[in-house]
Amino acid sequence: MATTSQPLRGKTTCKKIFWAVFPHACFIVSLVIYAFLGALMFSHIESTRKVTVSEEYRTFLQKLMYLVRKLPADPVWFINPVERWNFFGSLFFCCTVFTTVGYGNTYPVTRSGKYLCMLYALFGIPLMFLVLTDMGDILATVLSKSYNEFRKLQSKILASKLCSGSTCSERNELKSRAQSKIVINEPLTIIEVLRSQSGVKPVKYRNVELFEMLIARENENTQPARNKTMERWSSCPELAREKTVSRVIENFDKIGKELEKLDVPIVLMVLVIFVYISCAAAILPNWEKNMDFQEAFYFCFITLTTIGFGDTKLEHPKFFLFFSLYIIIGMEIVFIAFKLGQDRLIVLYKKMISFCAQGKFCSLVVSGEGT
Repeated sequence: MATTSQPLRGKTTCKKIFWAVFPHACFIVSLVIYAFLGALMFSHIESTRKVTVSEEYRTFLQKLMYLVRKLPADPVWFINPVERWNFFGSLFFCCTVFTTVGYGNTYPVTRSGKYLCMLYALFGIPLMFLVLTDMGDILATVLSKSYNEFRKLQSKILASKLCSGSTCSERNELKSRAQSKIVINEPLTIIEVLRSQSGVKPVKYRNVELFEMLIARENENTQPARNKTMERWSSCPELAREKTVSRVIENFDKIGKELEKLDVPIVLMVLVIFVYISCAAAILPNWEKNMDFQEAFYFCFITLTTIGFGDTKLEHPKFFLFFSLYIIIGMEIVFIAFKLGQDRLIVLYKKMISFCAQGKFCSLVVSGEGT
């Protein structure tokens, strides 16, 4: 029985882990598939459009722009649509759409591409916000646990500094004495009552068969209910399937709950954002040669806050696509910081309103007493 129960426990543990990870993986895979489908559609529509400007005229405009730098010109004039709307360029454009960054340097020109962009954003932005909320729960759990562990460690260090050896030993001795005096009187079971009276022949339980029946019934009642349910699930696969589906639905219903319970200092979140952006700003100039650390820091901040002015442009967007996971996690960190700032502002407004209401009430009382 022990050898057969261990593989069953391993299978149930693997199933629990799989169905716990399934909602998170489902959202991320859906977003990736949505981005790839959008890249295929936009690359097909925008790259096959008819070019009304000849190559000679495009080279002439490039030379003119080089000579007269103050001439306002659209960069679309100088780039072939096939080069701009390849798969990686279209994928970069799709990421800027559903993340609501919208740099502005790449945009659809054809009428069908514009209509498709509106439809694509209509479904892509809610999906992106769903991924942000879901992964924000994971980050909120990690941040809250890390902060609580840090507070516990800090309190232990402070207690060890403030507490001397003699006082701590006396305090621990008094605590152990107090705990030893506490006796929890729990109700005895039928077996314990009958066994405590083994020397004396009970009056009510002289029948041996009745005694054995009571012991068997007590053993059945003390068995964990989980084993009974597991037996029922193993005997009926439909119950097991319904239980699994209900667990998955419960995991979907828990999305956003951890983010609502997060309570860490706003200064900590600002520090996390600064370190997070600084790491990318130190790496990005390695392939974007027109950027230094300050320009890359500005670009990452504008990207993660979804402002997206478009004044800082990338020469190699396909390399930045490798930072897609970085963008998603960074947007979640910024989203958490904005959520904490919003909560702090709500608390501040409540205090201001209550303070103003109390002051007005006091002034009314004073004026009423004066009259």
